[in-house]
Amino acid sequence: METETVAYGGQAVVEGVMFGGRHAQVTAIRRKNGEIEMFEQTRGKRTGLNLLKKIPLIRGVIALVESSASGSRHLQFAADRYELEPGEEPEQTSSRLELILGVAVVGVLSLVIGKMIFTALPALLASILFDGLVTNLILQNLIEGAIKTLLLLGYLLAISQAPLIKRLFQYHGAEHKVINAYESGEDLTVENVQKQSTLHYRCGSSFIILTVIVGVILYSFFSYDNVWDRIFTRLLLIPVVIGLSYELLRITNALRDVPVLTWLGYPGLWLQKLTTRQPEDDQVEVAIVAFNRMHQLDQEAAEPINGSSLVHSS
Repeated sequence: METETVAYGGQAVVEGVMFGGRHAQVTAIRRKNGEIEMFEQTRGKRTGLNLLKKIPLIRGVIALVESSASGSRHLQFAADRYELEPGEEPEQTSSRLELILGVAVVGVLSLVIGKMIFTALPALLASILFDGLVTNLILQNLIEGAIKTLLLLGYLLAISQAPLIKRLFQYHGAEHKVINAYESGEDLTVENVQKQSTLHYRCGSSFIILTVIVGVILYSFFSYDNVWDRIFTRLLLIPVVIGLSYELLRITNALRDVPVLTWLGYPGLWLQKLTTRQPEDDQVEVAIVAFNRMHQLDQEAAEPINGSSLVHSS
């Protein structure tokens, strides 16, 4: 029996997937020549950061920033390596901007800017279109939440029409299928994995929906005098919304097997209908390679600690 549990996670990258475990992250991509290439990173022991990850509310913000930074590095690897011929190496650049910011920092900045836009724009539209018609604070926040949801769904529908994004969503589906197969105790073969669902309870899509729901509730405790006051309040509360949403996500994951409470994760699963697609066999193969390597690295890193290869998802 496993002595410890770890929630494996992953995300789709350009022509590949990234899986993250307790000790390692692995990206596998399918090169243009058909070969599978991997990029591996082990998690360093950062005492201060690990301490922050144990503090409720704060750990959600830390996890999101860290995920964005590491995801950007893996995306850069995928983009750099995909077009190369066998034996060819990517060109080295010495751009001052790249040296100062770095790929990880750019990824975090993109996250912050994107979050600010999707927070400020719904508040602005709700104020302009409905504040003169609706005076109840709760109704105003519900309208703002509805606008934010419509903007999110419209954005996902729009980008999903691009061939590259469709491929990305297929790899997202492959990543979910592999995790589902592993958690079901199935051997990770293409045939077994393809039988699984493209939806998964712990996907980041659930987190996105939770931020909308938590925002609607939290904003109801703060009144505002004008549209700019409303936007400023929303932006100021972004870390709080993220922290609360992360804690709620942990709760929904813990309760997902309770029949009456399993519905808490349904909104995230519904959103995954947009962000995942049925993968092809060669995409599933890439996901299996990445997961197996990540699992192997996690086991190797865990053995010196407790003498067990332990790791299993929960």
